[in-house]
Amino acid sequence: MAVKQPKWVKGVLYFLLFFYGCVTVVPFVWALSSSFKPLSEIVSGSINFIPKHFTLQNYYDIFVKEPLFLRWMYNSALIAVIATVSNILFNSMAGYALARIDFYGNKVMFVLILAVQMIPGQLTIVPAYLIMKQLDLLNTYAALTLPMMANATFTFMMRQFFLSFPKELEEAAAMDGLTRFGVFFRIALPLAIPALAAQTIFVFMGSWNEFLKPLMFVSDKAMFTLTLGLNTFKGQYISHWNYIMAASMVFTLPAIIIYAIFNRFFIKGITFTGGK
Repeated sequence: MAVKQPKWVKGVLYFLLFFYGCVTVVPFVWALSSSFKPLSEIVSGSINFIPKHFTLQNYYDIFVKEPLFLRWMYNSALIAVIATVSNILFNSMAGYALARIDFYGNKVMFVLILAVQMIPGQLTIVPAYLIMKQLDLLNTYAALTLPMMANATFTFMMRQFFLSFPKELEEAAAMDGLTRFGVFFRIALPLAIPALAAQTIFVFMGSWNEFLKPLMFVSDKAMFTLTLGLNTFKGQYISHWNYIMAASMVFTLPAIIIYAIFNRFFIKGITFTGGK
């Protein structure tokens, strides 16, 4: 028989969650407020959440006076979309093959994928840079997208999902004349939406927020992503925090939209459950 917890335990838990929520939300609210303040008010030292001198000049300046801001947004969006779509396709195909196709070297390939997950990404950035340099791909979109088109972690995630996927559905589809590709694209993939949604959130946010790879692979200012573009507002003697805050709010918006769209699938996806 389960022991009933005292009411005060739940109260303490809710208080801790509320406190953690405040710690998380307050900096974002301050940044949002600062995006509507002039620089002099931000650096004055006073912490006020309601701007004393409300202005939209910061947003006007980054969109109109900074000629490359829209180009940086385009670069970030293009890279994030390509990375997300390619990851969904390649990771799902690799995960399905490891889970369902008994080919020679299947287990060895799976062990290698697990081993790749143990290597920090920072250790591979220099070899990746040398490869891109040898291929003459520096300062190109290929350098920014090719290293992010597949991911060992999400290949493992999709394998775990397809292992729990009922084989009876695939066998019935095969009896109806579907090929292996037909079963994958018409049966398995549509029913893997929860796992794909979770993967979409993680991959999009990871590629959208990527800073190290663009920093290493591009030097042309027109090829900067938004993460690098934000860094240009910081100078040696002065940092334009009003522009940084305004650009940060614009930078945050797509990630919030993606999470809001796929949030209802998120919990289902990370639990790796199959079809009913």
